Amino acid sequence: MTALYDTIGVDYARLRRPDPRIAARIAEALGPAETVLNVGAGAGSYEPEGRRVTAVEPSAEMIRQRAPSDATVVQGFAEDLPFDDASFDAAMAVLTIHHWRDPARGLAEMRRVTRGPIVILTYDPAFRDFWLLDYVPGLAALDEVQMPPLARFQDWLGPVEISAVEIPHDCRDGFLAAYWRRPEAYLDPRLRAAMSSFRALGDVSREMARLNADLASGAWDARLGALRSREALDCGYRLVVAPAM
Repeated sequence: MTALYDTIGVDYARLRRPDPRIAARIAEALGPAETVLNVGAGAGSYEPEGRRVTAVEPSAEMIRQRAPSDATVVQGFAEDLPFDDASFDAAMAVLTIHHWRDPARGLAEMRRVTRGPIVILTYDPAFRDFWLLDYVPGLAALDEVQMPPLARFQDWLGPVEISAVEIPHDCRDGFLAAYWRRPEAYLDPRLRAAMSSFRALGDVSREMARLNADLASGAWDARLGALRSREALDCGYRLVVAPAM
């Protein structure tokens, strides 16, 4: 069994640590669920404590990086979940659905095996108000291809509630927009390596050279310096919650 993150997930657990404020939003959306299915679980980020978690992840490399826990871990894919109908009180999928081969089938499988709410953290591909897209326009083009439009979640799951997840300025997780107030971080290839979008784009040396020049000259701060005093920012991340059917 092979998976994308067998290749790009090296050192992932150290660079992609769960942020407690985002974790709290996810835990709240899961409600009182005692049994939780985490699909596309990666190295186990955002799995709620104090509940019986079953994690499904296709990448052996990501499973290897999991910290010791009481979670049951199954190597497998969202599109073919090896569980009986209505096996779990709730299910979650965090920044993973854009990597699935068939999101519609994967979500149908999540609905099949889940009695209660389904909680998904994703990104709105129509969102454009993030300064990094000005420097790396290929990111927006990539999102249009791989990120499901938010309207599709209702098509796939029925009625859903969608809310913005603002990213704290000192976000501990290393996903794409985590460093919105720390632009210098994007110059570090080690940090970019933990972001699948940068991996997909390949060589971004020209784009990073432009960002580096603007930071060195003060042009970035002249245009965007007000961001350095913000505590949190909407960068396009959305929490999608489908209630119990």
